[in-house]
Amino acid sequence: MKTKVYIDGSEGTTGLRINERFQNRDDIELLVINPELRKDTEERKKMINASDITFLCLPDAAAREAVELVENENVVIIDSSTAHRTLDGWAYGFPELSKEKRDAIIHGKRIAVPGCHATGFISLAYPLVKEGILPKDYPVASFSVTGFSGGGKKMIAQYQDAERSMEYDSPREYALSQQHKHLPEMQKITGLDRAPLFSPIVADYYNGMLVTLPLYSSLLNKLHAPQEIHEFYSEYYKKEAFIKVMPLGAEAQNSNFLAGNSCAGWDGLQIFITGNDDRILISSQFDNLGKGASGAAIECMNLVLGCEPATGLNL
Repeated sequence: MKTKVYIDGSEGTTGLRINERFQNRDDIELLVINPELRKDTEERKKMINASDITFLCLPDAAAREAVELVENENVVIIDSSTAHRTLDGWAYGFPELSKEKRDAIIHGKRIAVPGCHATGFISLAYPLVKEGILPKDYPVASFSVTGFSGGGKKMIAQYQDAERSMEYDSPREYALSQQHKHLPEMQKITGLDRAPLFSPIVADYYNGMLVTLPLYSSLLNKLHAPQEIHEFYSEYYKKEAFIKVMPLGAEAQNSNFLAGNSCAGWDGLQIFITGNDDRILISSQFDNLGKGASGAAIECMNLVLGCEPATGLNL
């Protein structure tokens, strides 16, 4: 029997990507709402409760409303918005972090897909904090470079506008008030005592992301050299098909540059360890629309269904 899937918000960037990844799957029956009724509450309610799994690809307020529409106790909700990522009772959709997180997804009815920037940051910081390498009170700072698709339809239209301002030609730093919407999950999931100083930058390319965590080795509790840090991540993620720890020095293949768009179209995440014995840079490179959004959502669905996690994805 096919799994009935409904995408609430199927016209958004994430929703469209999820829909595309179902085109060649014969185990999924997509429930399609009448386009004229896609914002009609009663029709959405009907579709959600008729499904086995509903993906929410909506703004936060609409995602909260959608959860309130659930009456069928068997429906699994996989939410790609920010609304539920730090709430008790919701599994955090990053199974590679720990067995506990994976089990919560497999057995959960409410799953919150991580934010794209948060995915990159947490992939790096969570293991270090969990294993006592990075002190919880470390004054963490991080920066991120992303393609403009992460800003949704409005930002995509701005960048693709033929009459756009010349400022769009240049990388632009934003969230200058240090109130980025991913900060709460970046702090809570990693267990840091305070939110990191976070500087995201959007650049003139469509998709792909690079997130970097810079560290002073002398302030770590243990593992003070790049080689030691590399061995740690290699061991931590050794069984994870979606996460690839790159060999030390791998950046030399690209003239010692790391680009934000290198993993565009791929659903995994690469980790680079660079720097020196005094100052270490740990970077995650992935697709903000892949492991940072729709790819992660489908991976979670695959775990719920008990099938191969990479089914329908590009690894």
